[in-house]
Amino acid sequence: MASPSFEIPCVILSGGRSSRMGEDKALLPFSNANSLTEYQYNRLKPYFKNIFVSSKIDKFDFLKNKTKDLILDKGEEYSPIVALETILESINSQKVFIITVDTPLVKIESIKKLIDNSFKYDATVAQTKKTHNLCGVFDKSNLLQIKAMLKNDIHKVGFLLKNINTNYVDFSLENEFINVNEKDDYLKAKALIS
Repeated sequence: MASPSFEIPCVILSGGRSSRMGEDKALLPFSNANSLTEYQYNRLKPYFKNIFVSSKIDKFDFLKNKTKDLILDKGEEYSPIVALETILESINSQKVFIITVDTPLVKIESIKKLIDNSFKYDATVAQTKKTHNLCGVFDKSNLLQIKAMLKNDIHKVGFLLKNINTNYVDFSLENEFINVNEKDDYLKAKALIS
C-alpha cells in the first residue's frame, strides 16, 4: 500500500492526569523516542499534512513550532470534552482525526479505514470488543452539542457519541488498540513494539 497523505489534521491528546500510571504517561520514554508523545508525533507526522499535540500545559521539548503545533486546553478541568471543544474551535478544518497519546500501536491502515468511513458522520470511532471513543474522526458540527454538554457539566465522550450521528468501525485486533494506562500496559506495549 502506498503511503497515504491525509488531508484532515491529526491531534494527539496528551493532557490527561495519568492517575492510574502514577506519573505523566505522555512523557514516558517509548521505543526510540524520549516520550510517548514524541513517538506518536514522529510516527504519524509523515501521513498528515498537519499534526498537533493537545495538552493542558506546554511540556514538550521536541515540538519545534509550539505556537503552531501545540493546542492548550482552555479551562481548568481535565476533560476530553474540554479538549475536543478547544480543538474544534482552534483548527481550521471541518473534520479532525483524534488519537490519544496512550494508543501507540494503532496502524496507519486502521487510521485510513476510519477516515475513509467518516464522511457522512458527525464522528467515526474505532471499536473492538469495546469502543475506543478517542480514536477517530470528529466533525466541527459537534461544537454545539459539546458546548451544551459542558454547560450541563457532562464530560463523557460516550455521551457525545450516543447523541450525534456516530459510525462505529469494527477492528479485530485488541492489542492494536491497547491503552497505556498502567505500568503493565506500558510494559506490554513496549514489548509489542520491539
